[in-house]
Amino acid sequence: MPWTIERARGEDLDLDQVLAVYRDSGLGERRPVDDRQRMGEMVRNANLVLVARDDDGTLIGIARSVSDFSYVTYLSDIAVACTHQHSGIGRALIDATRKEAPTAKIVLLSAPAAAEYYPHIGFTAHNSAWVLNP
Repeated sequence: MPWTIERARGEDLDLDQVLAVYRDSGLGERRPVDDRQRMGEMVRNANLVLVARDDDGTLIGIARSVSDFSYVTYLSDIAVACTHQHSGIGRALIDATRKEAPTAKIVLLSAPAAAEYYPHIGFTAHNSAWVLNP
């Protein structure tokens, strides 16, 4: 496998590398990637962060979650660099998230372009999600 998955502390990650993955993955279109302070807080304050790195240590994927490690894990973001998409990294990040909190269900809001992917890997749709913007 030309990449590895590992748990990371958000505050230890290079924010420029994180932002590059968000932008390159397409998720940057729906995240405040031009607001460094806010993105830094998002990464630092997530209590479950998993990253994918290629053989030379370059960040190529990230899964950012908030979890109680018992009942629910909210998978806030999953981003994989465009050149590494469709190689199993996204699935591996989800599997690693599940291993960190094996009794918790995983809840996520899908990007429109990825909505067809999640049923393929075992997720079921839930039609009562609600969003209250600031």
